[in-house]
Amino acid sequence: MRLFQPQRLRFSELSEQEVLALAISSEEDDARIYRGYAERLRADFPQTAQMFEAMAEEEDGHRQRLIAMHQRRFGDTIPLIRREHVNGFYDRRPIWLVESLGLDRIRAEAARMESDAHRFYVTAAQHSTDADTRKLLGDLAAAEAGHEKKAGRLEEQMLDDESRESEDAAAHKQFVLTWVQPGLAGLMDGSVSTLAPIFATAFATQDPWTTFLVGLAASVGAGISMGFTEAASDDGKLSGRGSPFKRGVSSGVMTTVGGLGHALPYLIPDFWTATIIAFIVVFIELWAIAWIQNRFMQTPFLRASFQVVLGGALVFAAGVLIGSG
Repeated sequence: MRLFQPQRLRFSELSEQEVLALAISSEEDDARIYRGYAERLRADFPQTAQMFEAMAEEEDGHRQRLIAMHQRRFGDTIPLIRREHVNGFYDRRPIWLVESLGLDRIRAEAARMESDAHRFYVTAAQHSTDADTRKLLGDLAAAEAGHEKKAGRLEEQMLDDESRESEDAAAHKQFVLTWVQPGLAGLMDGSVSTLAPIFATAFATQDPWTTFLVGLAASVGAGISMGFTEAASDDGKLSGRGSPFKRGVSSGVMTTVGGLGHALPYLIPDFWTATIIAFIVVFIELWAIAWIQNRFMQTPFLRASFQVVLGGALVFAAGVLIGSG
């Protein structure tokens, strides 16, 4: 019994029949992925969804040509071999992961898929000794190489300037509502609300380790609270704010990050060194919040700066005064 038997085949070990079977299953998978993108985008981005439907039909055509070649050479029984069975073969990212990253990310992933398929067909053609099979694989390599350009042409045909601007604006709005807005609320809460307990503890005890533990507890506790509150407050169906899970993660993580920013310096044993660094971190955090408000929420920078910096300074002063009292 071989204890270290490899779990995947090397591409060089595949027979020509297995190479064709691998190509067939890969085309089937890619067509499903494109149709999955189309279904996901249909409601909000109908023109881009139509483009992905057209790309899925192209993959179906490739699959049919490959099946016809397999039937001619090897018969009707196609071996079950998929990309996960072959060592080093290109993978496909989970569709749920790509979908969560927005419209531009989906378009970029489609371009990567076509590039991966092109490289596969070039290698597969070199692997083949049958002239007709080699020609077919070479033709498919050329087709995949042209797909990125074709996708661009489809985009131009199906997405005029007005449609593209409308879809991009909708995608940006969805990104802001689902990720930026809850994340910004969390960052503000974590950065500002933890100032008082952290600096009150710091000046009351002048013990960096105790201050760090209080800051860690306050940050993690606030992150959990904000995350669950955001997720439970709105399912996103009527408001259009998107997945409650995504919003909860964004809010919870950024709340924790906002608090930890000025708690982590207290891992430094020297109290005044840690405190000075924490002051600097607070300054950076508050201005970062003002920049995000201006960049994504269209809040005038001066107004955002005044609101955030003044509010943060008041909370910070309250913490220092309470701790020094």
